Amino acid sequence: MLKMKITKPTFVIDASICKNNIHRMAKKAQNNKVHFRPHFKTHQSAEIAGWFRNEGVGTITVSSLEMAKYFACYGWKDILVAFPVNILEIESINQLALEIKLSLTVESDNSVLTLLSGLKHGVDLYIKIDTGYHRTGIDYSNFNEIEKILRLIKQTKKLEFIGFLAHSGHTYQSKNVDEIQSIYQDTVVKLNQLKLKFKNEFPGLILSVGDTPSCSIIENFDGVDEIRPGNFVFFDVMQYQLGSCDFNDIGVSVVCPVVAKHAERNEIVIYGGAVHLSRENLISKNGQDYFGLVSLFKGDKWTKPLTDTYVKSLSQEHGIIKTTEKVFSTIEIGSLLAVIPVHSCLAADLARDYKSLTGSVIHKFKC
Repeated sequence: MLKMKITKPTFVIDASICKNNIHRMAKKAQNNKVHFRPHFKTHQSAEIAGWFRNEGVGTITVSSLEMAKYFACYGWKDILVAFPVNILEIESINQLALEIKLSLTVESDNSVLTLLSGLKHGVDLYIKIDTGYHRTGIDYSNFNEIEKILRLIKQTKKLEFIGFLAHSGHTYQSKNVDEIQSIYQDTVVKLNQLKLKFKNEFPGLILSVGDTPSCSIIENFDGVDEIRPGNFVFFDVMQYQLGSCDFNDIGVSVVCPVVAKHAERNEIVIYGGAVHLSRENLISKNGQDYFGLVSLFKGDKWTKPLTDTYVKSLSQEHGIIKTTEKVFSTIEIGSLLAVIPVHSCLAADLARDYKSLTGSVIHKFKC
């Protein structure tokens, strides 16, 4: 039973599910003979990082230098910052590069020129490639820009070109598993066009991919050398709706107190709003926007989602749950409901710390 009493919105983790998720992905990487460099921006916790270490993971991905420093303090010595390098942080880059094997991500010659002039210690470089997501990265067909960066890298021993990195974030907008598979295959084809062009000059270059939908669904990683998924450690409603996981693979919920009920609308008000769940939303099959699925919380576990029950709207601290008359009649003010978040990465980021189902506190990254 949960030993620590919950009185306010609390991010709760089922450690056994999360460990199973980690084991399954690590095993998949091993079976495919690809390098596993999981993204730690989802959980942001040294304790959870230890669960990865137990699976033999020694290299990681993060989204900021602050996060890299945090994990370096806990003994992680090979860290990739998979975010376009912020040249204003050159002093922090130099400090961290002195302590660990640091990999950075670049997508412009201006960034590389700043590194050339400001670096005091060697770093590894990935070139970020846009294969269709159109958030960041150089278009995969822009050989001229890529060649310009590679020429600059070759000017100094302080920069070591590792390979091409892509994040197919457009899988998150997919309508089905087939579409996810299609996006993944398209990404692999585009990256391998680059590898074919540059492999004679850089025979050791690798191809790195990293979205959870692809890494969860794809069974054969032929054509890539490294995977960097992150969300899979927790999963969430978005991944469940995409088909990346089963509901039983979701290892987190935000447990919220019921503070009010409105029978005329079959609506339940919870203490749990946008500052706890984020404003990330999905659209149900009947066209309804929703901000999370709702389950009963029994003290040691959340249940399957309640029928026709969802978080209808959020304000800063309030969450409004729409439900059926039958479910409404069973919920009391003062009880606890578990909201399964639409996007666990954002909900986890908003939490100060986590609680496990055993009652222990799991501390997270604080910059």
